[in-house]
Amino acid sequence: MGIKFFKAYTPATRHAVRPDFKEITTNKPNKSLVLKFHSPKGRNNQGRITIRHRGGGHKRKYRLIDFKRNKQNIIGTIVSIQYDPNRNSRIALVQYKDGEKRYILHTEHLKVGNFIESGPNSSLNIGNSLPLENIPLGYEVHNIELLPNRGGQIARSAGSSAKILAKEGEYVTLKLPSKEVRLVPKSCYATVGKVGNSSHMNLTLGKAGRTRWLGKRPNVRGIVMNACDHPHGGGEGKSPIGRKHPCTPWGKPALGVKTRTKKKSTSIFIIRKRP
Repeated sequence: MGIKFFKAYTPATRHAVRPDFKEITTNKPNKSLVLKFHSPKGRNNQGRITIRHRGGGHKRKYRLIDFKRNKQNIIGTIVSIQYDPNRNSRIALVQYKDGEKRYILHTEHLKVGNFIESGPNSSLNIGNSLPLENIPLGYEVHNIELLPNRGGQIARSAGSSAKILAKEGEYVTLKLPSKEVRLVPKSCYATVGKVGNSSHMNLTLGKAGRTRWLGKRPNVRGIVMNACDHPHGGGEGKSPIGRKHPCTPWGKPALGVKTRTKKKSTSIFIIRKRP
């Protein structure tokens, strides 16, 4: 993926950095792999706001992504690389020899016409999906399962990948994008290579309107609110928050506080916590 800069014709283009979409080969998604998508706008089934700062945005349709990669021992061909409004990575349309079509996450350097496959005996080419026990040490992988046959859950965003560090017994040691080191069952599947669209981290929206197009509403700082609305609010002029540590609107600790449950059952698989 490439990025493009703009001359400052308007205040919006002065700082804007946007993708050039050169890797996209078609604008129309496959109709059989698209579902209607209704955005809840942060509301629950009673219509009450449970997640703030969500709403509006452009309409989207959901693309069905094959995270399980359970089409084994059948070679597929990359037909097209497409834009997906529901994620920051690109998706690739694969047509298998039996005629079935599926969407997968686009792997970096994977091009139209390339062949991919899935299964224990697959080659170690980029885009192929194999059990972790069949992938050598030092390889970069993405779309990693946490439990067998559940589907990929780890390293799915643009430019992300995990590294295989060690294999011992029934588990494989992975270094995740968050620098966390953890154990994953060796029978879990992962895809060789790194997720494409790695330049996404360099983009700049350029104006507030683009944030609204993404379905995000404005966020007001607590320090400018009244005391009845936020723990940081109140006071004369530009006053400090008045507490030892920053708080959420409901008085809970904020900014840098670890939120993982201390007695979580899966903590035994974490060798080194993320920083």
